[in-house]
Amino acid sequence: MKETRALFETAWVHVFEEDGAEGAVYRPESGELPLSRRPRQTLSFFPDGSARLVVSGPDDRLLPIPAHWAEEQGEITVTAEASAGASVKTLRVRLQSHDCLLVR
Repeated sequence: MKETRALFETAWVHVFEEDGAEGAVYRPESGELPLSRRPRQTLSFFPDGSARLVVSGPDDRLLPIPAHWAEEQGEITVTAEASAGASVKTLRVRLQSHDCLLVR
């Protein structure tokens, strides 16, 4: 993946309003994001192969979930650890540009 460095520069925020048939759209948290009443999931990558997925908990408080990432066949695979009764979650990420991730 060519633009792996861009992954570490920001936390990526799920902009569900832009989701489509190809997958979920994530934008840098430093960009202009639409207001939302429901909490937005975020995804952060670290150079050591670790990652953090922040999701809405049962009471809408944000819940950080430790994860790790690896590059596989031109995509980044993120595996979030099981926590709080949730099963292991795997995301497949394709970096479209420096300001957009497409997640399947």
